[in-house]
Amino acid sequence: MNPVILFVICSLFFQSVFLGVESAKAKTVKGNSQIIVMGLVYCDICSNNTFSTHSYFIPGAEVKIDCIFKAVSPRTAEHISFSVNRTTNRYGVYKLEIPSVEGIKCAEDSAIVSSCQASLMWSGSPDCNVPGYKSTSDEIAIKSKQANLCIYSLNALNFRPSRREIALCGKKKH
Repeated sequence: MNPVILFVICSLFFQSVFLGVESAKAKTVKGNSQIIVMGLVYCDICSNNTFSTHSYFIPGAEVKIDCIFKAVSPRTAEHISFSVNRTTNRYGVYKLEIPSVEGIKCAEDSAIVSSCQASLMWSGSPDCNVPGYKSTSDEIAIKSKQANLCIYSLNALNFRPSRREIALCGKKKH
């Protein structure tokens, strides 16, 4: 992944985590994790699936999030699944906060089956509205033991302009 986008993701991630830790402590039931699913949407100006110096984050983009979580229970095999739409904020970040649910824990253990997928619905930018990376299920699960908070950070999604900007990006290599 491009170092610039990795830096931006990490910055937004840590800002979100540290601002939400106190809130999560107040909302979380002892033993259960509050779960946050989040990711980014950007405009890939050069249509090369990387975040370049000309790329920008897209506010107002609509993203569909589908998740399934396996509840940890000794007697039953329960699954909780849901699908929601979220709109990116002014920084191109979409976020879903799932309150603490009995038996749902962070997927740090390989025995716990859980997954989330994000898909682009539409762009918030009229100049950048052709889907690039339009779906992702690649995630990084990070757990904070102090706040009993689990964050699923999904790979970035992108839109492209309908025409490649040759003046900014040069000719496309074949």
